[in-house]
Order: sequence, then structure tokens, then C-alpha cells
Amino acid sequence: MLIRTAAGWKSRALVYNAPKGTGMKKLVPFGRTRTVSKALRLHGTIARDLGVAITAGEYQPGDLLTGEIASSEELAVSRTAYREAVRILAAKGLVESKPKVGTKVTSRDRWHLLDPDVLAWAFESDPDLELLESLFELRDIVESAAAALAATRRTTEQLDAMRDAIERMAHHTLATPEGRQADQDFHAALLAATGNPYIVSLTTGVNAAVNTTTVFKQRERPLPRDPVPDHLRVFQAVADRDAVRAQQEMSTLVHLARQDTPVPPRSKDRRTRIRPV
Repeated sequence: MLIRTAAGWKSRALVYNAPKGTGMKKLVPFGRTRTVSKALRLHGTIARDLGVAITAGEYQPGDLLTGEIASSEELAVSRTAYREAVRILAAKGLVESKPKVGTKVTSRDRWHLLDPDVLAWAFESDPDLELLESLFELRDIVESAAAALAATRRTTEQLDAMRDAIERMAHHTLATPEGRQADQDFHAALLAATGNPYIVSLTTGVNAAVNTTTVFKQRERPLPRDPVPDHLRVFQAVADRDAVRAQQEMSTLVHLARQDTPVPPRSKDRRTRIRPV
């Protein structure tokens, strides 16, 4: 695929390898290979691979993608599939299409960074260190305040939901999909316990951040420690209706989670100051 940069047109190789018996092929940007889920539709596959390339910096803001006809022919896919893929990216703020201009990669401040797909794409390679730090900073701001509210407003049912989630986390561990789902259920129950519909509306984004970073931590090594006790301390403070302690314990949980997260390899050589945690 060709993109246009300030320095001129550049080639971005996109290789498409056909799965057996489907007549379709898997889009792999820049020589990367990865397993394709059979449930993932063709336009979703194209959107994901382009999304990974954009969030990884392979495409820079202002770069123009080749047109629909040329791209679909090069990838040996229908124009409809390619068009739908671009629509997905546009809906998430990664690109914008204009008549007589084409499809342009947007700047990061336009991206829907808490969208579960965008988060997953950003962490599929090595996320930018600043982005990683900012994500945990957001979690601290939102979840610590939410824990304080939950301590004063939670119901017995919400407390039971949090307890059940912790028990499932302990049973399955965060190394399993079931354990990670339980982790998300805990954070969702905590936000629900605030009784604030605007905070509750952040659940999808918060859970996407929790799950994405948990998977990222374990990509190269097991978790260095068990995070269940951290959740138990938050739970106990909320159960005791101690707002100050609940806020402190949640802030500690987020800071410890950041400490457990390795520095992305591609960020180690950058002169970016790491905020203390």
C-alpha cells in the first residue's frame, strides 16, 4: 500500500495470505504475522491491521492512504470490505476521509483512546511510554474518586457483586480469561456503586484499560505478584463505608498495577521522564 507523506509517496507493504478453504486472506502489515480469529469478518481484519499500524506509528498524522480502488485491488479484497474497514477507523477517530483529498491519518488527539479496539491495537505492539503513563494516571483520577463515592453509596447487592468478583479472581487468577473477566466485573461493580450515571458510563473504557494492561503485563512474563490482596483492601474500605481509606487503597492499587507493568521496549531509549508512582 502507498501512503503520501511530506517527503512524498512511500510504500507500506501489506501482505494478504489466504486461510485454507475460505478464498480470503489475512492482512499482515509490514511483515507481521498473527493468528486470525475465524469469527473476525474481513473488513474487521483489515481495520485491525491498519489500526495496529497507525497506533504503532507506522503511519504518521497527515499520511494519506491510497484510494479505495487501488487498495482493494492490491489487497485482493472487495471495495466494500475496504470501505467498511476505513469507516471503522474513521468512527474511532484514526482517519478522516474528504472528497478530492482522500483518507488521511489523524493526529492522536483525535483518536478515541478509550475505545476497546483502539486500546488493544495500541498495546498489540509496544505502546508509547507517555500513553502508558497517561492511561494509569486517568485510572487513578477516575477510580480513586469512584471508590470514595462507592464507600458512601454502595448497596448490599453491589458489595456482593464486588465480593463475588474477587473470589473468582482468586480462583481463576489473572492468567486466565475467566480471572480477567472477574477483574473487570469488580471494577464495573465499583463504578456502578457510585450511583453516578456519568461515572458509570466510563465503565467500558475503564474495563478496556484494565484488561488491556493486564494482558500486556503477562505478554513476556507471569505477573510478578498477586493483585488480589490489593482488591481486597479496596473492597474492605468500601464495605466499611470509609471513603478516605477507599480512595487511598484504590490509588495504591493503580500505582502498584503501574509498577507491575514493564516499560515498553521501544520506549527504553527515549528520553521521556517517567512520573513517580
